[in-house]
This record gives sequence, C-alpha cells and structure tokens, in this order.
Amino acid sequence: MSMKPINNPNEVPQNMTDKESAEYWDTHELTEDFLLNAKPLDESEMPPKRTDAKTITLRMDADTLERLQKVAEMKHKGYQTLLKQFVNERLYEEEKRMHIL
Repeated sequence: MSMKPINNPNEVPQNMTDKESAEYWDTHELTEDFLLNAKPLDESEMPPKRTDAKTITLRMDADTLERLQKVAEMKHKGYQTLLKQFVNERLYEEEKRMHIL
C-alpha cells in the first residue's frame, strides 16, 4: 500500500478522534520537505497535557512484544501507543457485548 504524502501542516485534519487519527496515519506520511521546513510549535498551539494517565507495569513474553513492535513499526507508531489502541478497541467491544454502552 502506498502512503499519501503530506507536504504542509494544513493538510492534516484537525480535531480527529483517536480512531480517526489512527486510520489517517495508517495511510499518510510526512514528507522530507515537511520535516525540513517544520518549525517548533508555540506553547499556545500545544495540546493540553494529559494528567489522568497512569503508569503501569505489564509483563508479556518476548515473542509477543517483538510481534507488537514489528506491527507498530509497520504502522509508523510507537508500540505502547499501538498497545493502548488495541486495549481501547477491545474494551469497547467487550462493553458493547456486555451492554455496558
């Protein structure tokens, strides 16, 4: 699959949900020109810091971690970000199945 190049920050949609953002970045990539011409964001342009996140320790076998890292690399994401996405998607499905949502 060919990734669609992004040359300008204005090409990136604003206010996407996490799911929309993941789907977008699965099919788009920043060009070298974009990265070379990028300027630091002003503090007012930065998203608010998340204060509700908790740090946890998770043990998994080496094979599973390697597979996760490989998939994350292919999706151009960090493996922890991908793992959080997987957990959120599966949790949502379980909540639907259990009629919690």
